Amino acid sequence: MSPDKTPKDGPDKASRQKKDRAAEVANTFEWLITAFILAFVFRTFVMEAFRIPTGSMADTLKGAHFRLRCRQCGYGYDYGFIPARYRYPEDTIPSHPAAPPPTRCPSCGHYDSSNEKMPVANGDRILVLKCIYQFTEPKRWDVIVFKNPLDPSINYIKRLVGLPGEKVQIIDGDIYINGQISRKPPKIQNEQWMPIYDNDYQPVRPRQPSFDGHAWRQPFVPVGDSQWITEDEKSPTIFRLDEPEGQAGRVNSLVYNTDFGNDFRATYAYDEIDRHGNMPNCSDLMVRFSCLASGPQSSIGIALSKYETIYRAEIRFSSQTLVVTAQQQGSEDVQLASVPITDVRTNKQTTIKFANVDHRLIFEYGDTKWTHDLGRGAADVGRIRENPEPPRVEIFGSGKLTLSHIAIFRDIHYTERQYGNSGAPGRATKDAFVLGKDEFFVLGDNSPNSEDCRWWHRSGIANKGLDDYRTGTVPRDYLVGKALFVYWPSGFKPFEKSPIGIIPNIGRMRFVYGGSNGNE
Repeated sequence: MSPDKTPKDGPDKASRQKKDRAAEVANTFEWLITAFILAFVFRTFVMEAFRIPTGSMADTLKGAHFRLRCRQCGYGYDYGFIPARYRYPEDTIPSHPAAPPPTRCPSCGHYDSSNEKMPVANGDRILVLKCIYQFTEPKRWDVIVFKNPLDPSINYIKRLVGLPGEKVQIIDGDIYINGQISRKPPKIQNEQWMPIYDNDYQPVRPRQPSFDGHAWRQPFVPVGDSQWITEDEKSPTIFRLDEPEGQAGRVNSLVYNTDFGNDFRATYAYDEIDRHGNMPNCSDLMVRFSCLASGPQSSIGIALSKYETIYRAEIRFSSQTLVVTAQQQGSEDVQLASVPITDVRTNKQTTIKFANVDHRLIFEYGDTKWTHDLGRGAADVGRIRENPEPPRVEIFGSGKLTLSHIAIFRDIHYTERQYGNSGAPGRATKDAFVLGKDEFFVLGDNSPNSEDCRWWHRSGIANKGLDDYRTGTVPRDYLVGKALFVYWPSGFKPFEKSPIGIIPNIGRMRFVYGGSNGNE
């Protein structure tokens, strides 16, 4: 009998290979299921991506919007897209271009009504850190995501301003907690400055009557026989002062005139322009410019008014000091400070900033920063009026000076009335609003166009078996998380009919800064 030459491991080897393949497939499915579970757990309990649907937090976070550039001065700004205006369902972003309604440049004040169609940019997409408030207490000025108490199926995003047990009140655009003004942390304050005028952007056709019905002129106007030169044809964005040697030391002033430039109203380029006239004046301002002093006898200063007081901050190059004074109407100057500035140098281009914000004076000369507390009480800076007069902005100096990159900014101003500040007062405006246990108060950064705790008209819907939540509050149960990072800030569309912006806007990717419960 011939020996059997069939390999003894043939059937067994094939069987083992089938089992190995089955095990590999099973392992693959196991890893996929594990990855899915981890992703689900991560999304549910750690971090989740959200898209901003509306413009209630503009300009900090933007919903769908038009990217615009002023046809007169070239200043870039955004305008919110409202689907209902184009007969689209809510939260719709069209894939084809649309024509924005009339808009107004936030720098030169040009009214644009060209009706030219353009793409609609998507809303910002953000990462939200979830469940963080189960381990740490929420902080004032955090940007938070929460379930809308009136409809818990919808997530809202707003800025947190009031914490449990606190008395919240909005007075002349500022937030007061327990009768004391609440100051924004520096990083948040830097994000909140909004342009009133930027001298680097000047209209190319200033004689056209498209600036609130009048022609445009340089809004910084010399006072009396001031020797400032502000309208040099060769360098229109530069201000120069060149006093003769014998006259050095005489004060030369420039005052910002709202008849020629934007006024100080708390308007938003992002919003409809038909209610701009209803906005209150904002007196929390900052002036910024770059200064080059060509002689040791030169001086440069900025004056800002708040109610009936004018605050002046002046750098004197001869003595290398910062002198700050306050003058109430009809009274003499009172010196608030005389501070040595060691890095003051002539023939050196240096950025200078002076701000009066949240009852505090802040002066910056290069890397040197000086602050002065004006008091935290509502009346510590003067008598508050229902319709305060527009503030005064002045630049003054002596000697030989060259100024560039001149600009004025205003702080965020929380409006007190509904419907674009034309209706009835809202919650926590006329009277303080006291929060109970586990109750929070939120506002939108786009204050005239935000549906927030000021305007909610009915109590919040609670879970079964619980009493409804109090009207005008966000309950702790409905906190979802804290906005952390803008990972996709309304990207660019490569094609005209592209449904989404797939090209990332890398320059706008950023952290969303949170707040602090400390005394800023």
